[in-house]
Amino acid sequence: MIARELALALRDAGLAWHPAEGDRFQLDLPDEVELEAEADTYTVSTMTIEARQTPTGTILAFNGTTEWALDAVTLADAVWLPREDQLRDLLRGTFRRLVRLDDAFRVEIEIAGERMGFEHPDPSEAYGRALLALVRRSR
Repeated sequence: MIARELALALRDAGLAWHPAEGDRFQLDLPDEVELEAEADTYTVSTMTIEARQTPTGTILAFNGTTEWALDAVTLADAVWLPREDQLRDLLRGTFRRLVRLDDAFRVEIEIAGERMGFEHPDPSEAYGRALLALVRRSR
């Protein structure tokens, strides 16, 4: 799983999230709301937390089985933590290869003929860093 900081950077760079079954997220509530659960990781699931379409947008509805009383949050109050396979899929045609190094993984992408590499001990983080570069260049 990618670090929260990388997930926030991806969101702030413009990565759109369309919640689906199995997606993981954390809460990102306004500063005036103090909530211990903000650091917890949740999973979208029709049994516990489901994505619902409303006239004002998508909400994540907590179906009463969680430990604390929260009815729903908007997508703006959630930080998506994409899985490794989701990150790789989002790289689409720019992805060239994943290489196992002695103490890290290297993800290589190519954008407009320029090849770039991103290294990290966790392959998800390497994919996430590559995706961040792609999203930033796409703006």
